[in-house]
Amino acid sequence: MRQISIEELENIIEYSFKDKLLLRQALTHSSFANEQRINKYGDYERLEFLGDAVLELVSSEFLFHGNLSMSEGELTKLRASMVCESALAFCARTFGLEEYIQLGKGEEMTGGRNKDSIISDVMEAIIGAVYLDGGMEQAKAFIHKHVLSDLENKQLFYDSKTTLQELVQRENRGLLHYELVNEEGPDHDKKFVVEARIDEKKIGTGSGRTKKSAEQNAAYEALKMLK
Repeated sequence: MRQISIEELENIIEYSFKDKLLLRQALTHSSFANEQRINKYGDYERLEFLGDAVLELVSSEFLFHGNLSMSEGELTKLRASMVCESALAFCARTFGLEEYIQLGKGEEMTGGRNKDSIISDVMEAIIGAVYLDGGMEQAKAFIHKHVLSDLENKQLFYDSKTTLQELVQRENRGLLHYELVNEEGPDHDKKFVVEARIDEKKIGTGSGRTKKSAEQNAAYEALKMLK
């Protein structure tokens, strides 16, 4: 198992913890904690609970002030797309958070390091840890830097399939469909490769642990190419 470097991760996220144990706890999955005879750090679940609440408040304030013409329903829908499981995992992967998660041997063997659910939970746990260690202003700065930055590109990813479908229909480019071109790995750790095609022309390729995530990645690549 990879020996994590707390200082290395602190440099990446640009926040130095006064209490290093908080960051270690945020990175510790319950499967790892349960394997240790002496549980030094606990797991991330309580920090995740706190981080989820902080993230909802900060993202709500951000959208409230930045979208003055949006209704409550529109703001709620937009916030949900920005802080959902796949969106948070996407943000976390931009700085390689998945490499620092402490997993038990069983969870590691079944592909836990690549699961959006675990990566997004750890992202929220780190937000909770930053909040406890440095207060709301530090947590807000972390969220703005790692979740709410480059939103145009991230929104393109979050809504890629819908956006691509609308673009193809609006410009009468042809019939958009997705083709599964490869499937590999055991049942507990599958990898799917999908091509987005207009008629029979390939416009993007994506991979993922589910067909749905592979299609989303293929649509995202197609949008970058078409735009």
